[in-house]
Amino acid sequence: MDDLVARLRAAGCVFAAEEAAVLLDAATSPEELEAMTVRRIGGEPLEQIVGWASFAGLRVRLLPGVFVPRRRSELMVRLAVERLRPENGPIGRHEAADTRIDAPGPADRSVLRVVDLGCGSGAIGAAVAAKVPDAEVWAVDIDPDAVTCARLNLPPHRVLFGDLYAPLPGRLRADVICANAPYVPIREIALLPGEARDHEHRVALDGGDDGLAVQRRVVAGAGAHLTDAGVLLIETSRNQADSTRRLAEASGMKATIHTDDTVDGTVVEFRR
Repeated sequence: MDDLVARLRAAGCVFAAEEAAVLLDAATSPEELEAMTVRRIGGEPLEQIVGWASFAGLRVRLLPGVFVPRRRSELMVRLAVERLRPENGPIGRHEAADTRIDAPGPADRSVLRVVDLGCGSGAIGAAVAAKVPDAEVWAVDIDPDAVTCARLNLPPHRVLFGDLYAPLPGRLRADVICANAPYVPIREIALLPGEARDHEHRVALDGGDDGLAVQRRVVAGAGAHLTDAGVLLIETSRNQADSTRRLAEASGMKATIHTDDTVDGTVVEFRR
């Protein structure tokens, strides 16, 4: 253990002791432990090596290349749950969409509906579902590896491959849309830590020239996919929050910035 901690610390792992414990628990043999250690020293994210990430009290399955859920996204989960919990007054109940995309008509039960847009591993949707068990969670991603991964963490038939809203059933309306869309300006990707820059697919990071390219499209399409009282939650950075909020002006929506210093999270909430 001490030798492993020393090797990890020498490689720049800030939480070397904690990471060593995770590797020791995950490895099934000394040979596998050594292989995992070499990968970690080489800069690969610990979560991708062991195949899971700790997020919002869950152990979320993870595959190589897929965006590693950050603790800051727990703010989005908390906000979504607050909007959905019955004790806070559910913002909408309606008939559930059939699990088939081309379903001719709705099922006959009433649910709350959440969309995890640009879902990555599906961590946000899975965390919301764990806290609001009666919510019907849908998830979408344009990265096929992310879709494969999210189907390990969410009902597979509700994890869809495609660009933003395009693959959702046409009649589906959500009470909450959670969008952790990429928001890193393209010129800043080279400045990211190697774990993200070299080991997470670029499509999960690249927000275009100003970091708002995908967010603009998320906001523009939200109106057609929200219930009348529904909300859109977009994660962003602290220094981009005002720019994200201003997207509301062009969309005819109202926006509020939420921050949480405990997890270093920033989320902009949009309402009609």
